[in-house]
Amino acid sequence: MRIEPRQHLLETWKATVQSSWRDGAWHWGGRDGSNSISDAEQLLCILLPATQVGPFGLDRPNATADAMLEALRPLGDEKTIPLNLVRIATEYFTRYVDNDRPIFSGGSYYKPDDGAKLTEVQQTRDIVDSFAISVTLSLATIGFVRIFRQSVTRMGLRRELRQLERLASTRLTAAMVGLLRSFSTHVFEADDDPGQILLQTVNKAGLPSKTVVNQFRSVLQETIASFNEVLIGSGQTENLESANALFECGWSWGIVKDAPAVPLEYKSSGREKESTSAGAPDEPAEEIGPQPDGVAENKPYLYFTVVAVDAIEDLFSERTRVLGLLNEEQQRLSRALQLRWDLTLTYWATVATFGGGPVWPLEDPPWQTTDGLRSEYYTLLVTSIVVKDLVRKRGSDTRLARIGSVLSDLANEARVTRKHRPGDSGVKLHAPGLRVSLEGSLEDSPDDKANAVWFVGEFASLLLQRCIAIAGLLSDVEERAVLLRLADRVWDHLARRRLIETEHRKLWDQPALIFDDLPEYETPSWYYTERVVAGLVSAANLLSEEPLVNDRLVVRAFDLLYEAEHLYDMELMRGSADASLEVMDVLTEIRAKLERARAIARTRPGAASALVNWVLMELDGLEAVRHSESTAI
Repeated sequence: MRIEPRQHLLETWKATVQSSWRDGAWHWGGRDGSNSISDAEQLLCILLPATQVGPFGLDRPNATADAMLEALRPLGDEKTIPLNLVRIATEYFTRYVDNDRPIFSGGSYYKPDDGAKLTEVQQTRDIVDSFAISVTLSLATIGFVRIFRQSVTRMGLRRELRQLERLASTRLTAAMVGLLRSFSTHVFEADDDPGQILLQTVNKAGLPSKTVVNQFRSVLQETIASFNEVLIGSGQTENLESANALFECGWSWGIVKDAPAVPLEYKSSGREKESTSAGAPDEPAEEIGPQPDGVAENKPYLYFTVVAVDAIEDLFSERTRVLGLLNEEQQRLSRALQLRWDLTLTYWATVATFGGGPVWPLEDPPWQTTDGLRSEYYTLLVTSIVVKDLVRKRGSDTRLARIGSVLSDLANEARVTRKHRPGDSGVKLHAPGLRVSLEGSLEDSPDDKANAVWFVGEFASLLLQRCIAIAGLLSDVEERAVLLRLADRVWDHLARRRLIETEHRKLWDQPALIFDDLPEYETPSWYYTERVVAGLVSAANLLSEEPLVNDRLVVRAFDLLYEAEHLYDMELMRGSADASLEVMDVLTEIRAKLERARAIARTRPGAASALVNWVLMELDGLEAVRHSESTAI
């Protein structure tokens, strides 16, 4: 892999601090202004690597690497950097609270449709993107505080940490409730327009519609039955009993209209309780304020489904479990979200690979949604969900390679790995990106003239993440190499899109550097930069794992090792160890390398073979010297 994630993460850290930290204060906002999503993305550009990539840890001051300190030098030294991050995070969590209720509005990310002006009511509506990014940021913050607190002895600082953890926990609970109330199950008859489109998408064998409907319901019968267990939030349905009923599930853009409130069983948070005196009473659990009425269309949106699926996965990650980041209430909410996560992955993976024939529906792009919209962007989004399902089920290399081929085709179609031409439709995938009309955003706003619109422009960064994800799952060395080469080419594209010649240089995104006739920007997009950072984090974690083992290489390594060990034993039998000190030193080094080679032959057969080759050369040298001496006159 040519990406070199460590170096680029350090450069991004340095650029983020240079852009955001001025005159001893953190300045919020980027290209799209300041809102609950953009500001979280800005902060995560620092916290994601710091909490998910071991060498980038900042929560143990005495163990912080010099390279990390140099990249974040404007924030101070190894002790003041984490303190400043704590105070910046505290500022974020207090900034987006209104009357004790966390705010999850899209704000300046909402765009008007057809040039109409959005009202303040529309701009303050909660959106799934904010729920999702808040889950990721809150978990990162709580984990950071948990570890950093072990190095803090001053009671004043410990109170600051306790306050930040409480704020992050409250926002986490509220975000999980929001995700529960945004889940949607869209049911329709096979004869309706959405049903006809879905059947057209999955029926690659040309079977009668009734047969496909029966197969569809049969394959997903457990999923259909599970909807009876979706007890809190939204997503309940009683319309799936009909033999002709089809459905789709996932997340709408916001809280679904008529979604019931989620009952909370307030309990002690179970987190560290501190006081200046012993025996202090338990602190009250977080209150998230009133749950607002939903207005979003009761129908899943692919983009918001992918965003929610990614965030929910963080709730049951190894880090979350090991550090115990969830309190009892959050664990209950997490189980409810995991059920929806499982149902969603099963549904979309089934639809994308339906029939098991020579061509999957996913392999026939562009993907068409049930409302008739087509785009390569939708194909990439469906691919993202299928990858998650394959991770969960440890899919075979054959299935993973087929997904990899789809990603390669998408990279070409989007002109990521191919030169673009004037008027290329693929350029629109990057700028302005996928246009998502938020149906229902007019609700309760009689003066509005249009729905709000959401633009999604993360195509290349999402493509990078999925390439790395599949590469990490493949056990076939050659197939993994193909995906990593594709990831390198996608990174080459992304690296060329960094800002230059401004105080925000080396941040993203400047698509005009690659695609003609696009506007140029002077300020960074934290939306895009955070997603590139997430891709680099994935690459860094992949490179932290042991390399794949090729069975053929293991056999060859042991064959070489057997020969080398036998020749070494022959040298000892000939009394070479009783020869000069120089020969004895060589034999001692040979023995050490043979022991090392045997120890790593199964996990690093290439390195073992290299060691054995050196041993064989040295032994052959001893044999050659002996032969010369025996033939000398």
